[in-house]
Amino acid sequence: MKHSWLEPIPENLQYTAKAAVSSAFGSTRVSAIAAVFGGASGALTYRIEASDRPYLLRLETRRGPMRNPHQYTCMQISAEAGLAPPVRYADDAAGVSIMDFVVQQPLDQYPDGALGLVKALGELAARLQATAPFPILGDYRVIIQRMLGYLRSAFAPGLLDPHLEVFERIRQAYPWDAASHVSSHNDPNPRNILFDGKRLWLIDWETAYRNDALTDVAILAENHAPSPELVDAILRSWLGREPDPGIRARLLLMRLLTRLYYSGLLLLGVAKPDTPIADLRAPTPDEFRSMIATGRLQPTSTETRTMLCKMLLAGFVEAANKPNFEEALMISQHG
Repeated sequence: MKHSWLEPIPENLQYTAKAAVSSAFGSTRVSAIAAVFGGASGALTYRIEASDRPYLLRLETRRGPMRNPHQYTCMQISAEAGLAPPVRYADDAAGVSIMDFVVQQPLDQYPDGALGLVKALGELAARLQATAPFPILGDYRVIIQRMLGYLRSAFAPGLLDPHLEVFERIRQAYPWDAASHVSSHNDPNPRNILFDGKRLWLIDWETAYRNDALTDVAILAENHAPSPELVDAILRSWLGREPDPGIRARLLLMRLLTRLYYSGLLLLGVAKPDTPIADLRAPTPDEFRSMIATGRLQPTSTETRTMLCKMLLAGFVEAANKPNFEEALMISQHG
């Protein structure tokens, strides 16, 4: 018998979807299905309804050698800790999961505005790091080094030499202690944080593994703390105390490392090896927002991704030329 609710799903994934729903809900019928867009992983996501309740059905479409084999373990740990939406079914081998659907509200509607949001984000990071440790996957510094190698091949020869020099200086100065690493999402960008009107949820665990504790905090600060006051608020909320100079110094350096990481992500699948990018000219953040708002740039276009990459790379060098960068290097290396 044909299951009409399966029709929006590609034929090669319909059996997987049907088996997952049957395992999660038994004979309960799926009464509605609608595609959900917005993720960057390539997975297909659908809002389904069963017994008058909404759920999210997620189906992987890419399972190459670079895939994180621990993502379902990390998702389950986080769901059990109340950080990710409750998981109703997960099968790593099949690449499918079903979880509660979160009806989200804009993050800018979080109570008490930006200050209330960064405090909640700091607490969210602290709660994640207090869970059972995620599995070990790799060295974040090595991943960034590879990203930088990819970026250098995408730009004209020598253009990113200053970025490599700064990266090596950070790598030598940053105290790296794998034994102290904690559960990390590693990509808590605004699309992976949901606000349901009452609380925050973390979603999409493709990049989750054990990492330096400041990685998630740095990404959250980059996206939500544009002022020193908000940076202090997120640090205090995360730590439960006033941050010391060593924490502040390492946060500054980790924020720069995450800029390199996201620069590489933005160009993956976009850069053309036979046509190197010739310059690093980039708009200011205000100019970029104006281009998006007026329709001069489309949010997901190749041009937009390349421009965002250039903005991050420009910001990386600009930050490294400020006096507090040298101070952060010294404090991080010598205490």
